[in-house]
Amino acid sequence: MTKKQITTSVKINEELFEEFKILCIKYKFSFTKLANRTAHLYITDPEFRRLINNHTNLEYDKEK
Repeated sequence: MTKKQITTSVKINEELFEEFKILCIKYKFSFTKLANRTAHLYITDPEFRRLINNHTNLEYDKEK
């Protein structure tokens, strides 16, 4: 059985996405997996939803 999917377009921080792509290759992960899992946790886990809603610092320090 095929699950219905929707195609979406999002704009994200270029620097964060470049680092994410590198990690995706390293860990065999994808943006689709991230989006689906994040959406599921956001819907089902109030603590995760609170964490995401309150996370505003998107600065990325490559040195860390």
